[in-house]
Amino acid sequence: MKKTLVLLLMVFCSSMMYGQDITGQWNGLLKVSGAQLRLVLHVTKTDSGYSSTMDSPDQGAKGIPTSTTTFEGDTLKIDVRKLGIEYVGVLGKNNIITGNFQQSGRTFPMNLSRDTIEKKILLRPQEPVKPYPYYSEDVTFENKSAGISLAGTLTLPKKEGVFPVVVLITGSGPQDRDEEILGHRPFLVISDYLTRNGIAVLRYDDRGTYLSKGDFSTATSLDFATDVEAAVAYLKTRKEINKNEIGLIGHSEGGLIAPMVASKSKDIAFIVLLAGPGIPGDQLLALQSYLIGKASGMNDEELAKAKIVNNGIYEIVKKSTNTDQLKTDLTNYFKQEIKKDTSVKMHAGVSEDDFIKSKVNEISTPWFQFFIKYDPAPVLEKVKCPVLALDGSKDLQVPPKEDLEAIKKALVKDGNKNITTIELPNLNHLFQECITGSPDEYGTIEQTFSPTALTEILKWLKIQIK
Repeated sequence: MKKTLVLLLMVFCSSMMYGQDITGQWNGLLKVSGAQLRLVLHVTKTDSGYSSTMDSPDQGAKGIPTSTTTFEGDTLKIDVRKLGIEYVGVLGKNNIITGNFQQSGRTFPMNLSRDTIEKKILLRPQEPVKPYPYYSEDVTFENKSAGISLAGTLTLPKKEGVFPVVVLITGSGPQDRDEEILGHRPFLVISDYLTRNGIAVLRYDDRGTYLSKGDFSTATSLDFATDVEAAVAYLKTRKEINKNEIGLIGHSEGGLIAPMVASKSKDIAFIVLLAGPGIPGDQLLALQSYLIGKASGMNDEELAKAKIVNNGIYEIVKKSTNTDQLKTDLTNYFKQEIKKDTSVKMHAGVSEDDFIKSKVNEISTPWFQFFIKYDPAPVLEKVKCPVLALDGSKDLQVPPKEDLEAIKKALVKDGNKNITTIELPNLNHLFQECITGSPDEYGTIEQTFSPTALTEILKWLKIQIK
């Protein structure tokens, strides 16, 4: 009788757990690189199962549609394929969902609850406050080759006049026009600084992001280059713009894209590369993984093991010519590696198959395949306009020594003599004054963009502008 009673109690508890309502609003706090971002999920019941939308209040994003939403047993799974996001969590008796948030190959623990999370006030002293002492206009322009419209902001030193202009090109991942990350808005700070100093600036939301149309998830750097070309074509229609003084400023992947555009167009008068990659994608990621791993406390044995696994991934991608076959090859590779390494642990609520599937999907995206295979050197060799390349000495994502040497070597190969490369001391990948350069510091640093870097950019631009 006692056994039966215990069994009935277990069944009763289990049914109570599974019977909990998953619909409604769930609130989470994502801790990334020392910063905290609130995320809100809205789950609704449908005839066929569930659907949901996601808000990121601290980034000004609301109603982001998700691709799939499932709730089976006590496990909630949500995918936002457009942004490369996956969330998996387990609903407990206390009405808390314990789980993990994954994006771009990185996993962060994030629990969800019904309790509203108040916004944490972040100090960002460089961020300009309205009213601005210059003209600002929200604009849209067409990328006719892609059949999409892009939304952005054009700032002019004055409403009337003719001005030199720069187009700001964001780094990797879906970014808004301010390149907002961890409460920082570096493109807003750069735009404000340059416009106050007589230079017009166009910055825009990446395709498929915020107010811009298109599909971010299927695009590569080559596609983003056509968005920049569309921005330049739009600027040429504006009477306030000096058509002979149109330049590009690209950060990180944006520094990869700027030479693509400049190498083909006589409309580009100059380019500025802010931590723009000058070495092949697989080599860059290998260096980046080592440096960030070391900064995060990995020992030599762990670093060596990670290097072998990562190099195996890169080789599979580089040899691939078919995405379906690539997924099969990567799946088999991960299964072999997990078998060999018994220390690999799955995250809560994630099976081995789901873990592998998530990693394979991240690596097999068009963007990642292109980036791994891409060598910037041949394109840099074709750039004839003046180039400024700035890197931070503590950048762990684009190591400055190897990067600047490669950029300079490629640019001079075909005779470009107007080249300036500068390694700025104590700056990280976001061009913040820092201690270690680790991404974990990005959100905790109050400075958004080094005044020294801003001064170097403006000083060089004034030389190029007649």
